[in-house]
Amino acid sequence: MKKLIAITGLALLTATGAALADGDAAKGEKVFKKCKACHQIGEDAKNRVGPILTGVVGRKIASVEDFKYSKAFQEKAEAEPDFVWTEENISEYLTKPRAFIKKNKMAFAGLKKEQDRADVIAYLKSFSE
Repeated sequence: MKKLIAITGLALLTATGAALADGDAAKGEKVFKKCKACHQIGEDAKNRVGPILTGVVGRKIASVEDFKYSKAFQEKAEAEPDFVWTEENISEYLTKPRAFIKKNKMAFAGLKKEQDRADVIAYLKSFSE
Protein backbone atom coordinates (compact mmCIF):
# COMPACT_ATOMS: atom_id res chain seq x y z
CA MET A 1 0.00 0.00 0.00
CA LYS A 2 2.80 2.41 0.90
CA LYS A 3 4.47 1.62 -2.41
CA LEU A 4 1.26 2.45 -4.31
CA ILE A 5 0.92 5.77 -2.48
CA ALA A 6 4.55 6.64 -3.23
CA ILE A 7 4.15 5.79 -6.92
CA THR A 8 0.92 7.80 -7.14
CA GLY A 9 2.58 10.77 -5.45
CA LEU A 10 5.56 10.60 -7.78
CA ALA A 11 3.27 10.44 -10.82
CA LEU A 12 1.36 13.49 -9.56
CA LEU A 13 4.57 15.46 -9.00
CA THR A 14 5.83 14.49 -12.45
CA ALA A 15 2.55 15.55 -14.06
CA THR A 16 2.56 18.86 -12.18
CA GLY A 17 6.17 19.54 -13.18
CA ALA A 18 5.40 18.77 -16.82
CA ALA A 19 2.41 21.12 -16.81
CA LEU A 20 4.47 23.91 -15.28
CA ALA A 21 7.20 23.43 -17.86
CA ASP A 22 4.67 24.02 -20.64
CA GLY A 23 3.91 27.62 -19.67
CA ASP A 24 3.92 30.35 -22.33
CA ALA A 25 5.38 33.65 -21.09
CA ALA A 26 3.58 35.72 -23.76
CA LYS A 27 0.23 34.28 -22.69
CA GLY A 28 1.29 34.69 -19.07
CA GLU A 29 1.84 38.41 -19.63
CA LYS A 30 -1.83 38.69 -20.63
CA VAL A 31 -3.00 36.70 -17.59
CA PHE A 32 -0.71 38.83 -15.39
CA LYS A 33 -2.94 41.82 -16.15
CA LYS A 34 -5.17 40.44 -13.39
CA CYS A 35 -2.26 40.97 -10.98
CA LYS A 36 -1.22 44.47 -12.08
CA ALA A 37 -3.63 46.30 -9.78
CA CYS A 38 -1.49 45.18 -6.83
CA HIS A 39 1.87 44.01 -8.23
CA GLN A 40 4.54 45.30 -10.56
CA ILE A 41 7.29 43.37 -12.29
CA GLY A 42 10.36 44.41 -14.23
CA GLU A 43 13.37 46.65 -13.92
CA ASP A 44 11.51 49.74 -12.65
CA ALA A 45 8.94 47.87 -10.54
CA LYS A 46 7.82 49.34 -7.25
CA ASN A 47 5.93 47.86 -4.33
CA ARG A 48 2.21 48.54 -4.37
CA VAL A 49 -0.46 46.86 -2.29
CA GLY A 50 1.57 43.72 -3.00
CA PRO A 51 5.35 43.36 -3.29
CA ILE A 52 7.25 43.55 -6.57
CA LEU A 53 7.37 40.20 -8.31
CA THR A 54 10.66 40.66 -10.16
CA GLY A 55 12.77 37.64 -9.19
CA VAL A 56 9.98 35.94 -7.24
CA VAL A 57 10.75 32.48 -8.65
CA GLY A 58 13.42 31.14 -6.31
CA ARG A 59 13.07 33.96 -3.77
CA LYS A 60 12.56 33.43 -0.05
CA ILE A 61 9.10 34.23 1.21
CA ALA A 62 8.46 37.71 2.67
CA SER A 63 11.90 38.98 1.65
CA VAL A 64 11.26 42.09 -0.48
CA GLU A 65 12.88 45.06 1.21
CA ASP A 66 10.68 48.02 2.06
CA PHE A 67 7.47 46.00 1.82
CA LYS A 68 5.28 45.55 4.89
CA TYR A 69 4.07 41.96 4.75
CA SER A 70 0.89 40.79 6.44
CA LYS A 71 1.11 38.99 9.75
CA ALA A 72 0.22 35.74 7.95
CA PHE A 73 3.22 36.04 5.61
CA GLN A 74 5.54 37.01 8.46
CA GLU A 75 4.39 33.98 10.45
CA LYS A 76 4.90 31.68 7.44
CA ALA A 77 8.43 33.06 6.98
CA GLU A 78 9.20 32.49 10.67
CA ALA A 79 7.68 29.00 10.71
CA GLU A 80 9.43 27.96 7.47
CA PRO A 81 12.66 29.99 7.20
CA ASP A 82 13.82 27.96 4.20
CA PHE A 83 10.58 28.46 2.24
CA VAL A 84 11.35 29.55 -1.33
CA TRP A 85 8.85 30.41 -4.06
CA THR A 86 9.29 27.43 -6.38
CA GLU A 87 7.20 26.96 -9.51
CA GLU A 88 5.20 24.30 -7.72
CA ASN A 89 4.26 26.31 -4.66
CA ILE A 90 3.62 29.45 -6.74
CA SER A 91 1.14 27.36 -8.73
CA GLU A 92 -0.47 26.09 -5.55
CA TYR A 93 -0.61 29.61 -4.11
CA LEU A 94 -2.14 31.04 -7.28
CA THR A 95 -4.82 28.34 -7.24
CA LYS A 96 -6.31 29.72 -4.03
CA PRO A 97 -4.09 32.19 -2.14
CA ARG A 98 -6.10 32.26 1.07
CA ALA A 99 -6.02 28.48 1.34
CA PHE A 100 -2.24 28.33 0.81
CA ILE A 101 -1.45 30.92 3.48
CA LYS A 102 -4.34 31.19 5.90
CA LYS A 103 -5.43 34.72 6.88
CA ASN A 104 -3.28 36.42 4.25
CA LYS A 105 -4.67 39.70 2.97
CA MET A 106 -4.47 39.04 -0.76
CA ALA A 107 -8.00 39.59 -2.05
CA PHE A 108 -7.37 37.78 -5.35
CA ALA A 109 -9.54 34.66 -5.63
CA GLY A 110 -6.96 32.71 -7.63
CA LEU A 111 -6.41 31.26 -11.09
CA LYS A 112 -8.52 28.14 -11.53
CA LYS A 113 -7.07 27.08 -14.89
CA GLU A 114 -3.82 25.13 -14.61
CA GLN A 115 -2.63 26.49 -17.96
CA ASP A 116 -3.15 30.09 -16.81
CA ARG A 117 -1.01 29.38 -13.75
CA ALA A 118 1.69 27.74 -15.89
CA ASP A 119 1.67 30.71 -18.27
CA VAL A 120 1.94 33.27 -15.44
CA ILE A 121 4.80 31.30 -13.89
CA ALA A 122 6.61 31.28 -17.25
CA TYR A 123 6.11 35.06 -17.37
CA LEU A 124 7.38 35.48 -13.80
CA LYS A 125 10.41 33.30 -14.61
CA SER A 126 11.30 35.63 -17.47
CA PHE A 127 12.00 38.26 -14.77
CA SER A 128 14.06 35.96 -12.54
CA GLU A 129 17.78 35.36 -12.60
